[in-house]
Amino acid sequence: MAKPRILFFGYSEIGHDCLELLLARDYNVVALFTHEDNPNEKIWFKTPAQAARAKGIPVFTPEKITTPEWIEQITALKPDLILSVYYRNMISTKILALAHLGAFNLHGSLLPKYRGRAPINWAILHGEPRLGVTLHRMVKAADAGAIVDQEGVDVGPRDTAEEAFRKVLPLGPRVIGRQIDALLAGRAREKPQDESEATYFGGRKPDDGRILWAQTSRQIFNLVRAVTDPYPGAFTEVGEARLLIWWAEAKPRPEGAEEAAPGEILALDPLMIATGDGALQVIRSEWTQKPKRKLKLGQIL
Repeated sequence: MAKPRILFFGYSEIGHDCLELLLARDYNVVALFTHEDNPNEKIWFKTPAQAARAKGIPVFTPEKITTPEWIEQITALKPDLILSVYYRNMISTKILALAHLGAFNLHGSLLPKYRGRAPINWAILHGEPRLGVTLHRMVKAADAGAIVDQEGVDVGPRDTAEEAFRKVLPLGPRVIGRQIDALLAGRAREKPQDESEATYFGGRKPDDGRILWAQTSRQIFNLVRAVTDPYPGAFTEVGEARLLIWWAEAKPRPEGAEEAAPGEILALDPLMIATGDGALQVIRSEWTQKPKRKLKLGQIL
């Protein structure tokens, strides 16, 4: 009897590790749809294309999979099951309907919270103490389908997004590994998501790292750790110059600076800046270009 045909859509290191698990167990993965690495993005992770090519699995990287040509090619692959793991584009219902065993996605949050793009970065930005992954049925709306399985892990209040990602990473293959046979047999149990608890966030852009000094020190610290290296970084600007802040620490305001305005420079070495409720001491930073004038005490950023 022929093995069910799995069509895999994926990216990122979780995509790599989940695909590698399926291939190591000799499941019938007929093709991988993934993304070309973006030359403007720091690629600090393994990608599923590496795992696929090592096993001779066909790899496709279309910018859009909704064109008639690609839908025709995907139809010709005759998928029984579609799996998506960190694939960045929406997959149309026309493609989802091709797999008679269903189409399922592994999302990087504990759904129904943090639907959408960059869930780990958003969760760190909001100070969440627990992150995870959710395997769910794919439907027209993003990350809204019934849940098959999920698993979480605690993260610390000082973990960066990358450190949180490393904690979440093993959960993906674990969830896929324990559910794949049920998916292929068409007997995976599902439960609807609670829409009253759903939250949705869009993709993050480098400009979303702009620091709003009127926010609390904790809010700004969470932004810093959510987008620090290998992500684009939190930043503040002085004229046309941009200061990337890779790490900082919340501090009380020095004596005599209790009435300082948010964004006011309170100290220069090390640099300390007033926030909405205290101060932030800059620990590690770099200028994308040097400001025309030296920073001064009392200057507002």
